[in-house]
Amino acid sequence: MVTGELKSQIDKVWNAFWTGGIANPVEVIEQITYLLFIKRLDELHTLEENKANRLQIPIENRIFPQGNDDAARTPRSYNDLRWSVFANRDAAEMFEILGQHVFPFLQQLGEKGSSYARNMKDARFTIPTPALLVKVVDLLNDIPMDDRDTKGDVYEYMLSKLATAGTNGQFRTPRHIIKLMVDMTAPTPDDTIIDPAAGTAGFLMMAGEYLHDHHPEIWADAAKREHFNQEAFTGYDSDAAMARIGSMNLLLHGVENPTMERADSLAETHPKTESYSLVLANPPFAGSLDYETTAKDLLQVVKTKKTELLFLALTLRLLKNGGRAAVIVPDGVLFGSSMAHKELRRMLVEDHKLDAVVKLPSGVFKPYAGVSTAILFFTKTSSGGTDNVWFYDVQADGFSLDDKRIELDALVHERNNLPDVLARWEAIAQSRDAELSRPRTAQSFLVPKADIVAEGYALSLNRYKEVEHETVVHRLPMEILDDLHAIDAEISAGLTQLRVASGADA
Repeated sequence: MVTGELKSQIDKVWNAFWTGGIANPVEVIEQITYLLFIKRLDELHTLEENKANRLQIPIENRIFPQGNDDAARTPRSYNDLRWSVFANRDAAEMFEILGQHVFPFLQQLGEKGSSYARNMKDARFTIPTPALLVKVVDLLNDIPMDDRDTKGDVYEYMLSKLATAGTNGQFRTPRHIIKLMVDMTAPTPDDTIIDPAAGTAGFLMMAGEYLHDHHPEIWADAAKREHFNQEAFTGYDSDAAMARIGSMNLLLHGVENPTMERADSLAETHPKTESYSLVLANPPFAGSLDYETTAKDLLQVVKTKKTELLFLALTLRLLKNGGRAAVIVPDGVLFGSSMAHKELRRMLVEDHKLDAVVKLPSGVFKPYAGVSTAILFFTKTSSGGTDNVWFYDVQADGFSLDDKRIELDALVHERNNLPDVLARWEAIAQSRDAELSRPRTAQSFLVPKADIVAEGYALSLNRYKEVEHETVVHRLPMEILDDLHAIDAEISAGLTQLRVASGADA
């Protein structure tokens, strides 16, 4: 968790950009990401140097080449491009090194033809003055980024500064909601994971963190390590800045060559391969859609202009049989009455295996939006398989549900249901007995497929949850009137006594 002191330090970096003339939040994040990426490259190179010195061998994985960078007008040693070196130079020299040498060097990194190379082709160094650059470099030097978890939290807090939804309906998914979805889908070292609306690659990054924590065997197996660094993570986003930030975010979190493409996932050029084993996504809900350029194969699945439905159709197209998905959808998907809504829900229930519907409280995405949402968990089978669908009504996620989203006591169930969601989900994998015995009045319960079919494939939790009403026995009206009459008589008697007492005193 980001402490108050760390938040204060990050806020100083942010404010430095704003007072220095960069007011676009995406541009600020982009420039900070470049600098953090440069800093991380130097740290990795230093680790390789220390390893080589300790073992008395040449450096195996050299990031900064030997010799000089002759591409610019003023040649410089590649060593000058390292953070630990240029951070100690004067303002004018540091500015020249970053603009003329470091950024061209960043654009040359990555394998030729890789998504990183394509994304970084348009990267621009836009810090306007040497004074601002020195101030930001000094501030970033003061932020401890050694610990992997702290680094992720710091970067996530920076991303939280993107406080307004984009024009295409996208907004940042809270880190703890991403973690819940990743924990529930439990990525494995063999998974190929895709997010077709990746943004800053939060889902992919968290999946990588999960693999780091739960599958350390990856690093002892060359084939698994190669898969992790090459094929395991794929992301698509239509925004070039988001694609660049996503690429660097994954690289900062230890994925050497992820696929992060700038592309419209719903267009004809969308990935048509059914080869992914896990989809994690929070697709845009209200994006503008060019019907003419939308992929015809998706429109054949569900004829609609609603992006949330098309992304669900895309998810089914991307998954191979046996693949699983966790996708955030607006409530309208659960109960919408159009033919497209009904058909897509029917497909999930009849043609594939719908596993769970986790209802989220409406304040989860504040301050970006107050939309009410749910997470759909399903497995692509192409042959059915739905038997009982698990419903969970999340009423608290550990934060206040207003625009401030203040963190609450995470140990109290009434303030944070998410640990209970995961615990019950994991228990279902062992035995369904506990959930089968829960009444429909409970916070979670299982609903047989037959009941869902009878409701026209509606997936709204309110269709199945039963509310207990306390029985209240009301008194007969005549009894109440008799009591009022008696009370009135007592008041009259009291007033009479007061008058008598007042007369005697006089």
